[in-house]
Amino acid sequence: MKFQIGDKVVVLHSNEEGEVVDIINPKMVMVDVRGVKFPAYTDQLDFPYFKQFSQKKLFPEKKPQKVYIDNVAQEKKKVTTKVADGVWLTFIPVFHADEFGDDVVDDLKVRLINRTHTGFKFIYKLNYAGDTNFELVNQVHPFEDFYLHDIPFENLNDNPTFAFEFSLMNPEKNKADYYESSLKLKAKQVFQRIEQLKKDGEATFSYKLFEEYPHKEYNSLDVSPLLTKGYKVYDAKEARQHLEPAKHEIDLHIEELTPEPEKMDNFEKLTLQLQTFEKYMELSIAHRRPSLIVIHGVGTGKLKDEIHDILRVKREVSSFINRYHPAYGYGATEVYFKY
Repeated sequence: MKFQIGDKVVVLHSNEEGEVVDIINPKMVMVDVRGVKFPAYTDQLDFPYFKQFSQKKLFPEKKPQKVYIDNVAQEKKKVTTKVADGVWLTFIPVFHADEFGDDVVDDLKVRLINRTHTGFKFIYKLNYAGDTNFELVNQVHPFEDFYLHDIPFENLNDNPTFAFEFSLMNPEKNKADYYESSLKLKAKQVFQRIEQLKKDGEATFSYKLFEEYPHKEYNSLDVSPLLTKGYKVYDAKEARQHLEPAKHEIDLHIEELTPEPEKMDNFEKLTLQLQTFEKYMELSIAHRRPSLIVIHGVGTGKLKDEIHDILRVKREVSSFINRYHPAYGYGATEVYFKY
């Protein structure tokens, strides 16, 4: 490895000096130039002493001359502007060369990039098919690059979902209490991005989570008539805590729903199963769950068909699939939501 952490380096294309702060792979390192961190290939860097000793002096140094105050040129201030274009999720592929000399991706380094003038608190979850695989609570400052974790490249086959809940580090009266954003990656899309990345000689690819933190939505609805009639009215931002918890999966086998299934005819059983399904689907949506597994069994297929008909017209449903699962066989449908 040409460079080690802590080495001083020169970025060849810009002639700027920086420091190596992380080793990404044998061909790539993370460089810090005046507080800005970015990945760079090692062939784009050099040691600063090569630059220093290669700069030949074409003319001998002149003795300093006296400069009078009237002749001092006014200092020109260098203006550096930071472009505020939102909050991004950035991926850095970690390559290695296989026995044929081809670059193969082992892992993806995941970073949260805040290119705004606002600091955020965030709750981050990495989900696979609705199950949380990794969770982190932290904060990201304005124009800060925050390292989250690595994920094995092969895990993209499981269509991971990167879910965030943001809130302001310094709350503002007219800004929303929180903002949720998520990204679901599909293996095919990532393969295409990496191939394009290699062609362009780039080191990362990114997805924008949001551009501006939203304002608070106000509701001027008069709820006093409801209160006088005895209804409980909750503030919208507290609504979730008053709801029944959502479930990762629901089992619609009739013996799981009633203690006396033998007293019901087929129509009553199907009605109860569909009511239960719709209840927990709505709870999943209310809690903004990314997915739900519906266990309907195989049987005649009537229950499965009815469920699929409901899912097709539900606008919050992004997709659903009935495929073989080690735990359920073909007796379950996986539902994915969009918000």
